[in-house]
Amino acid sequence: MLIKRKSIEAEANHRSGPRAAATAKAARKPKFAPITLSELDGVRYLHFGTEWVQGAMRMRKPDWIELEYAQQMMAWMLFINEPRHIVQLGLGTGALTKFCYRQFEHVKVTAVDLNPAVIAICESMFKLPANDDRLQVIEMDALEFVNDPANLERFDVLQVDLYDATARGPVLDSAEFYAACAACLTPDGVLTVNLFGDHPSYARNLKALRYAFGQVLCLPQVHDGNVVAIALKTTVKPDFSVLSQRADSIKALSKLPAKSWVKGLQAAADPA
Repeated sequence: MLIKRKSIEAEANHRSGPRAAATAKAARKPKFAPITLSELDGVRYLHFGTEWVQGAMRMRKPDWIELEYAQQMMAWMLFINEPRHIVQLGLGTGALTKFCYRQFEHVKVTAVDLNPAVIAICESMFKLPANDDRLQVIEMDALEFVNDPANLERFDVLQVDLYDATARGPVLDSAEFYAACAACLTPDGVLTVNLFGDHPSYARNLKALRYAFGQVLCLPQVHDGNVVAIALKTTVKPDFSVLSQRADSIKALSKLPAKSWVKGLQAAADPA
Protein backbone atom coordinates (compact mmCIF):
# COMPACT_ATOMS: atom_id res chain seq x y z
CA MET A 1 0.00 0.00 0.00
CA LEU A 2 1.35 3.43 -0.95
CA ILE A 3 0.60 6.02 1.69
CA LYS A 4 2.60 8.97 0.41
CA ARG A 5 4.02 9.92 -2.98
CA LYS A 6 6.18 12.87 -3.93
CA SER A 7 7.40 13.65 -7.43
CA ILE A 8 10.99 14.91 -7.54
CA GLU A 9 11.55 14.87 -11.28
CA ALA A 10 12.87 18.43 -11.06
CA GLU A 11 15.75 17.21 -8.87
CA ALA A 12 17.58 16.23 -12.05
CA ASN A 13 18.38 19.89 -12.64
CA HIS A 14 20.38 19.96 -9.41
CA ARG A 15 22.93 17.49 -10.75
CA SER A 16 22.92 18.34 -14.44
CA GLY A 17 23.65 22.07 -14.38
CA PRO A 18 25.34 24.02 -17.20
CA ARG A 19 27.39 21.08 -18.48
CA ALA A 20 24.33 19.06 -19.35
CA ALA A 21 22.69 22.06 -21.02
CA ALA A 22 25.77 22.68 -23.14
CA THR A 23 25.93 19.07 -24.36
CA ALA A 24 22.19 18.44 -24.76
CA LYS A 25 22.35 18.88 -28.52
CA ALA A 26 25.48 16.80 -28.89
CA ALA A 27 24.09 13.58 -27.40
CA ARG A 28 20.70 11.96 -27.12
CA LYS A 29 19.22 12.59 -23.69
CA PRO A 30 17.75 9.47 -22.06
CA LYS A 31 14.10 9.59 -21.03
CA PHE A 32 13.50 8.73 -17.39
CA ALA A 33 10.28 7.91 -15.59
CA PRO A 34 9.27 10.34 -12.84
CA ILE A 35 10.60 9.41 -9.41
CA THR A 36 8.07 8.98 -6.61
CA LEU A 37 8.33 8.10 -2.94
CA SER A 38 6.08 6.31 -0.47
CA GLU A 39 6.35 5.65 3.25
CA LEU A 40 4.86 2.91 5.42
CA ASP A 41 5.65 1.78 8.97
CA GLY A 42 8.87 3.75 9.18
CA VAL A 43 10.22 2.63 5.80
CA ARG A 44 10.70 4.98 2.84
CA TYR A 45 10.39 3.45 -0.63
CA LEU A 46 11.61 4.58 -4.03
CA HIS A 47 9.49 4.11 -7.18
CA PHE A 48 9.84 5.10 -10.81
CA GLY A 49 6.30 6.38 -11.17
CA THR A 50 4.68 2.98 -10.52
CA GLU A 51 3.96 0.79 -7.50
CA TRP A 52 7.07 -1.31 -8.21
CA VAL A 53 9.57 -0.80 -5.38
CA GLN A 54 13.04 0.19 -6.59
CA GLY A 55 14.58 0.37 -3.12
CA ALA A 56 13.84 1.01 0.55
CA MET A 57 15.32 2.57 3.67
CA ARG A 58 14.21 2.17 7.29
CA MET A 59 14.45 5.74 8.50
CA ARG A 60 15.75 4.82 11.95
CA LYS A 61 18.45 2.61 10.40
CA PRO A 62 19.49 4.40 7.17
CA ASP A 63 22.63 2.32 6.60
CA TRP A 64 20.90 -1.05 7.01
CA ILE A 65 19.80 -3.11 3.99
CA GLU A 66 16.03 -3.31 4.46
CA LEU A 67 14.89 -5.59 1.60
CA GLU A 68 15.70 -9.31 1.70
CA TYR A 69 16.76 -9.57 -1.94
CA ALA A 70 19.15 -6.64 -1.42
CA GLN A 71 20.64 -8.45 1.58
CA GLN A 72 21.14 -11.47 -0.69
CA MET A 73 23.09 -9.26 -3.09
CA MET A 74 25.79 -9.33 -0.41
CA ALA A 75 26.14 -13.13 -0.74
CA TRP A 76 29.46 -12.61 -2.52
CA MET A 77 30.81 -12.31 1.04
CA LEU A 78 30.65 -16.11 1.23
CA PHE A 79 33.40 -16.28 -1.40
CA ILE A 80 35.49 -13.13 -0.81
CA ASN A 81 36.91 -12.33 2.60
CA GLU A 82 38.76 -9.08 1.94
CA PRO A 83 37.51 -7.08 -1.05
CA ARG A 84 39.44 -4.03 -2.16
CA HIS A 85 36.95 -2.43 -4.55
CA ILE A 86 33.16 -2.99 -4.67
CA VAL A 87 31.00 -1.65 -7.51
CA GLN A 88 27.21 -1.23 -7.61
CA LEU A 89 25.60 -0.91 -11.06
CA GLY A 90 22.23 0.76 -10.46
CA LEU A 91 22.10 2.95 -7.37
CA GLY A 92 18.48 2.57 -6.29
CA THR A 93 18.18 4.02 -2.78
CA GLY A 94 21.90 3.50 -2.23
CA ALA A 95 21.27 0.68 0.26
CA LEU A 96 24.10 -1.55 -0.94
CA THR A 97 26.41 1.40 -1.51
CA LYS A 98 25.87 2.81 1.98
CA PHE A 99 26.14 -0.57 3.66
CA CYS A 100 29.40 -1.46 1.91
CA TYR A 101 30.82 1.98 2.61
CA ARG A 102 30.09 1.69 6.34
CA GLN A 103 30.83 -2.03 6.73
CA PHE A 104 34.19 -2.14 4.93
CA GLU A 105 36.14 0.78 6.33
CA HIS A 106 39.19 0.44 4.08
CA VAL A 107 37.50 -0.58 0.83
CA LYS A 108 36.74 1.57 -2.21
CA VAL A 109 33.05 1.69 -3.13
CA THR A 110 31.77 2.87 -6.50
CA ALA A 111 28.15 3.24 -7.62
CA VAL A 112 27.07 3.88 -11.21
CA ASP A 113 23.68 5.25 -12.28
CA LEU A 114 22.58 6.90 -15.51
CA ASN A 115 19.74 8.93 -13.97
CA PRO A 116 20.89 12.15 -12.25
CA ALA A 117 17.57 12.38 -10.39
CA VAL A 118 18.22 9.03 -8.71
CA ILE A 119 21.56 10.31 -7.44
CA ALA A 120 19.98 13.54 -6.26
CA ILE A 121 17.15 11.81 -4.39
CA CYS A 122 19.61 9.43 -2.73
CA GLU A 123 21.50 12.43 -1.42
CA SER A 124 18.44 14.34 -0.24
CA MET A 125 16.06 11.60 0.92
CA PHE A 126 18.10 8.41 1.48
CA LYS A 127 21.16 9.76 3.33
CA LEU A 128 23.75 8.88 0.69
CA PRO A 129 27.15 10.19 1.91
CA ALA A 130 29.12 12.65 -0.17
CA ASN A 131 31.91 11.38 -2.41
CA ASP A 132 35.31 11.10 -0.78
CA ASP A 133 38.56 9.17 -1.21
CA ARG A 134 36.72 5.83 -0.75
CA LEU A 135 33.26 6.53 -2.14
CA GLN A 136 32.51 7.55 -5.71
CA VAL A 137 29.01 7.84 -7.18
CA ILE A 138 29.18 8.25 -10.96
CA GLU A 139 26.48 9.47 -13.35
CA MET A 140 27.14 7.12 -16.26
CA ASP A 141 25.66 4.36 -18.39
CA ALA A 142 26.49 1.00 -16.78
CA LEU A 143 27.21 -0.50 -20.21
CA GLU A 144 29.79 2.19 -20.96
CA PHE A 145 31.30 1.69 -17.51
CA VAL A 146 31.92 -2.03 -17.88
CA ASN A 147 33.22 -1.56 -21.44
CA ASP A 148 35.78 1.04 -20.36
CA PRO A 149 39.26 -0.51 -20.91
CA ALA A 150 40.46 1.30 -17.78
CA ASN A 151 38.22 -0.99 -15.71
CA LEU A 152 39.65 -4.33 -16.89
CA GLU A 153 40.26 -6.69 -13.92
CA ARG A 154 39.89 -3.74 -11.56
CA PHE A 155 37.10 -4.81 -9.20
CA ASP A 156 36.59 -7.62 -6.72
CA VAL A 157 32.80 -7.36 -6.61
CA LEU A 158 30.08 -6.23 -9.01
CA GLN A 159 26.53 -5.89 -7.65
CA VAL A 160 24.14 -5.47 -10.59
CA ASP A 161 20.58 -4.20 -10.07
CA LEU A 162 19.46 -2.47 -13.27
CA TYR A 163 15.70 -2.00 -13.63
CA ASP A 164 13.48 0.59 -15.28
CA ALA A 165 9.94 1.70 -14.37
CA THR A 166 8.34 -1.56 -15.52
CA ALA A 167 10.61 -3.56 -13.17
CA ARG A 168 10.01 -6.80 -15.05
CA GLY A 169 13.60 -7.63 -15.98
CA PRO A 170 17.09 -6.10 -16.06
CA VAL A 171 17.56 -3.42 -18.71
CA LEU A 172 20.98 -4.88 -19.53
CA ASP A 173 20.97 -8.66 -19.92
CA SER A 174 22.97 -9.67 -22.99
CA ALA A 175 25.84 -12.14 -23.05
CA GLU A 176 28.07 -9.28 -24.19
CA PHE A 177 27.11 -7.19 -21.17
CA TYR A 178 27.84 -9.98 -18.71
CA ALA A 179 31.10 -10.79 -20.49
CA ALA A 180 32.13 -7.17 -20.05
CA CYS A 181 31.22 -7.43 -16.36
CA ALA A 182 33.37 -10.55 -16.02
CA ALA A 183 36.27 -8.75 -17.70
CA CYS A 184 36.05 -5.99 -15.09
CA LEU A 185 36.46 -8.46 -12.24
CA THR A 186 39.71 -9.72 -10.79
CA PRO A 187 40.39 -13.44 -11.38
CA ASP A 188 38.68 -14.33 -8.08
CA GLY A 189 35.98 -11.69 -8.45
CA VAL A 190 32.26 -12.31 -7.94
CA LEU A 191 29.14 -10.79 -9.49
CA THR A 192 25.71 -10.77 -7.88
CA VAL A 193 22.68 -9.76 -9.90
CA ASN A 194 19.01 -9.23 -9.13
CA LEU A 195 16.83 -11.19 -11.57
CA PHE A 196 13.07 -11.60 -11.87
CA GLY A 197 12.24 -15.29 -11.61
CA ASP A 198 8.63 -15.03 -12.80
CA HIS A 199 9.47 -13.32 -16.09
CA PRO A 200 10.81 -14.65 -19.45
CA SER A 201 13.92 -12.51 -18.91
CA TYR A 202 15.03 -14.91 -16.15
CA ALA A 203 16.03 -17.78 -18.45
CA ARG A 204 17.66 -15.36 -20.88
CA ASN A 205 19.77 -13.83 -18.11
CA LEU A 206 20.86 -17.20 -16.74
CA LYS A 207 21.92 -18.30 -20.23
CA ALA A 208 23.92 -15.11 -20.73
CA LEU A 209 25.52 -15.40 -17.28
CA ARG A 210 26.57 -18.99 -17.92
CA TYR A 211 28.13 -17.90 -21.20
CA ALA A 212 30.23 -15.24 -19.47
CA PHE A 213 31.08 -16.91 -16.14
CA GLY A 214 32.51 -20.24 -15.06
CA GLN A 215 29.76 -20.94 -12.54
CA VAL A 216 26.38 -19.45 -11.67
CA LEU A 217 24.55 -20.19 -8.42
CA CYS A 218 21.04 -19.00 -7.54
CA LEU A 219 19.48 -18.21 -4.19
CA PRO A 220 15.82 -18.99 -3.47
CA GLN A 221 13.19 -16.59 -4.79
CA VAL A 222 12.01 -13.87 -2.38
CA HIS A 223 9.54 -10.96 -2.41
CA ASP A 224 7.47 -10.90 -5.62
CA GLY A 225 9.85 -12.93 -7.74
CA ASN A 226 13.34 -11.60 -7.02
CA VAL A 227 16.08 -14.17 -7.57
CA VAL A 228 19.70 -13.25 -6.81
CA ALA A 229 22.29 -15.05 -8.92
CA ILE A 230 25.93 -15.37 -7.86
CA ALA A 231 28.38 -15.58 -10.76
CA LEU A 232 31.95 -16.82 -10.28
CA LYS A 233 34.67 -16.45 -12.91
CA THR A 234 35.99 -19.94 -12.22
CA THR A 235 34.13 -23.22 -11.67
CA VAL A 236 34.27 -24.36 -8.05
CA LYS A 237 32.46 -27.04 -6.10
CA PRO A 238 30.99 -25.29 -3.05
CA ASP A 239 32.20 -26.72 0.26
CA PHE A 240 29.11 -26.13 2.37
CA SER A 241 30.89 -26.77 5.66
CA VAL A 242 33.35 -24.00 4.82
CA LEU A 243 30.57 -21.72 3.60
CA SER A 244 28.61 -22.35 6.80
CA GLN A 245 31.60 -21.29 8.91
CA ARG A 246 32.02 -18.23 6.74
CA ALA A 247 28.32 -17.45 7.20
CA ASP A 248 28.75 -17.49 10.97
CA SER A 249 31.51 -14.88 10.65
CA ILE A 250 29.40 -12.73 8.31
CA LYS A 251 26.47 -12.85 10.72
CA ALA A 252 28.69 -11.84 13.65
CA LEU A 253 30.34 -8.97 11.76
CA SER A 254 27.43 -7.57 9.78
CA LYS A 255 24.19 -9.08 11.18
CA LEU A 256 23.26 -10.21 7.67
CA PRO A 257 21.37 -13.55 7.52
CA ALA A 258 24.19 -15.38 5.76
CA LYS A 259 23.22 -18.81 7.15
CA SER A 260 20.02 -18.66 5.10
CA TRP A 261 22.10 -18.03 1.97
CA VAL A 262 24.12 -21.19 2.55
CA LYS A 263 20.95 -23.20 3.22
CA GLY A 264 19.46 -21.87 0.01
CA LEU A 265 22.52 -22.72 -2.06
CA GLN A 266 22.69 -26.17 -0.50
CA ALA A 267 19.02 -26.82 -1.23
CA ALA A 268 19.51 -25.81 -4.85
CA ALA A 269 22.54 -28.10 -5.16
CA ASP A 270 20.68 -31.04 -3.61
CA PRO A 271 16.94 -30.50 -4.23
CA ALA A 272 16.06 -33.96 -2.92
